Parts: sequence; C-alpha cells; structure tokens
Amino acid sequence: MAIPNHSVLYLRLKKRIYTKPSQRVTLGQAARLLAKDEALEEKLKALVLYEHKKADGNRVVIDLLQIVKAIREREPGLTVEAYGDPQVLVMVAEKPVKPRIPVLIFAWLLLFFGAGLAIMNFHTDVSMKEVHIRIVELITGKRTEHPLWFQIPYSLGIGLGMVLFFNHLFRKRFNEEPNPLEVELYMYQENVNAYVIADEMRKKSDYDQTNGNQDD
Repeated sequence: MAIPNHSVLYLRLKKRIYTKPSQRVTLGQAARLLAKDEALEEKLKALVLYEHKKADGNRVVIDLLQIVKAIREREPGLTVEAYGDPQVLVMVAEKPVKPRIPVLIFAWLLLFFGAGLAIMNFHTDVSMKEVHIRIVELITGKRTEHPLWFQIPYSLGIGLGMVLFFNHLFRKRFNEEPNPLEVELYMYQENVNAYVIADEMRKKSDYDQTNGNQDD
C-alpha cells in the first residue's frame, strides 16, 4: 500500500508493559498510536518489535529509535512523531505475582505495633502525660493524675487523623486526591523504572561496544 508523503503516525510509548516468556511484543502493546488512516494504524499495531529469548532475562528495554527503525522498514514514507518516554520497559513473567497472605499479615502486624511503639516513645520523650495533666488543671482548676476524659478523645483523634491523612478506611476512599503513601509508592516505582532502564541501556551499550571491538 502506497503511503502519501504527508501521512503522520503519532505514538506515545508506555512506561512499562508485561509479557510472558517466548512471546512477541508488538507496537500496539508497547505504545499508543494515532494515525489518520485507521487501516494503517491497525496494521502497525501488529508490527513485531521484540521476541523474548530466555537469554534476555526477565526485563528488556525497547528503545524509541529501535521502534522508529522498525516502522520505517515497514512503511518508508511514513513520518513518525513520538511523545513521552524514549524507552519502554518490558517485564517478562510467566504469571502475575500474587501477594503472599502470610507475609502481608506479618508486615501489617509489624507496621501496626511499630507505629504504636513509635507514638508511645514520642509521647514519653515530650512528657505528653504531664502536658495533659497540666492542660486539664488549667481548664478545671484541679490536678488529676489520670485525666481520661481528655486522654481518650486525644487518642481517638490520633487514629482519626491518620485515617484522614491517608485518605483510606480499609477499601473506602474519601476523595480522589492521592494520599502521601500513594505518592511515595509512585515516586519509588518511577525511580525503580528509571534505574532499570538506565542499567539495561548501559548493558546494551557495553554489549554493542564489545561486539564492535571484536568485529574490528
């Protein structure tokens, strides 16, 4: 099929995709495509970019230049306009990793009691009990060694504050705003992706230089 000179393909690479061992990765899996010619767009979605080999391990990086080269070989007259990330990270796994319930319960208990001890140690360091006694004494004019009517609402307020801070109560979300934990997890995943891509590109560059030296 002849391609008009003014035909343009817009593509945006995905940050991370998943595939199974020995399977092929197509352009439609690795990127979002937009072209004026829908038939051309569907044709390019089936373009094979990579076929997994056992020697490649469980993570592979597909570079934008590699994708553009494959598109140009298939459609020489097509102009490619790329947006977004310059690489896509391919994670290879036989099946999705499911959370292990015993490990999850252990981690939950560890965090729960660890957070409780951290709060109690903080209160001990700042003499929170004496502060409560003094506040109650200022309000009522009487000194009480165990001002429970003040301490119990204060304790409940800490728990309520944490629920509002993390914007979750079990599976219920109060609003669409991401909580600090989700933001930190997102930043962590972004940093991991960036590191893995940089490491894989470095390995690929070292491999190309080694092969180039051997050819010379």
